Amino acid sequence: MTDLSENYAECLRLVEAADRDRAISLAFVPADKRDDVAALYAFNIETARVRDSVSEPMPGEIRLQWWRDALAAPDQGAAGHPVAAAVADTIARHELPRAAFDRFLEARIFDLYDDPMPSSEELEAYAGETASTLIMLTAMVLARDAAETQADAAGHAGVAQTVAGVLRLLPQHRARRQVFVPADILAAAGCSTEELIRGEREPAGRAIAAMTAFGRQHVRAWMAELGDIPKPLRPAFLPAALAGRYLDLIERDGAAALDQPVEIGPLRKVYINWRTMRR
Repeated sequence: MTDLSENYAECLRLVEAADRDRAISLAFVPADKRDDVAALYAFNIETARVRDSVSEPMPGEIRLQWWRDALAAPDQGAAGHPVAAAVADTIARHELPRAAFDRFLEARIFDLYDDPMPSSEELEAYAGETASTLIMLTAMVLARDAAETQADAAGHAGVAQTVAGVLRLLPQHRARRQVFVPADILAAAGCSTEELIRGEREPAGRAIAAMTAFGRQHVRAWMAELGDIPKPLRPAFLPAALAGRYLDLIERDGAAALDQPVEIGPLRKVYINWRTMRR
């Protein structure tokens, strides 16, 4: 194998190990695009786990800046890092907008701190620069011209996926004293950030229900556009297609989501992906 193919193989291994939802969706990506999509997903994994690799926010910010520099000058910064090298190659060959990666990395700074999410609008903006951007970049790899018409669907899909992720990560976030549930949703549910962190069942359960309802709005919005999403672009949306099922399970479990993340079985994930591709 060449060095480049080894880099892409490492991206595939990372996605298989750390992001089963997206790993399963890769089976629906055309073989000639699979390495490139895996590189984007590996980039998401690497940047999402920066917080867990540092003890203070500042080293995390330095690490995110390293990613900016590595992608801006890959011959200097990406050498020796298989994911960075693969992402830089994918950006170059598909002429992906570097500004989107800069905004993605800027949004990731929020992850490093324990500041509460100020509002649902701020959460939508965060999701727009992270999950929605990842969907759009993947769509551009799959079918560049068609992708330009799907920004609205990608926007809603990314928010739906982010809301489901926030609720699934409640046990981890509570342990960190980190609150991604927006302040206006908490206020409407009559739940304080401290009550959510402490896991007080009644107020936290109301907050989970309100957050679930917020996520469902975005699920409905992007699913209403599914019929207009060209089939070649559908694989980019498959990870978000699981959000509705996650929200169903979270609604069923209620306050239990504070302590145990819900999970979808692998065969069910494949079925949801297959159904989304067929609709």
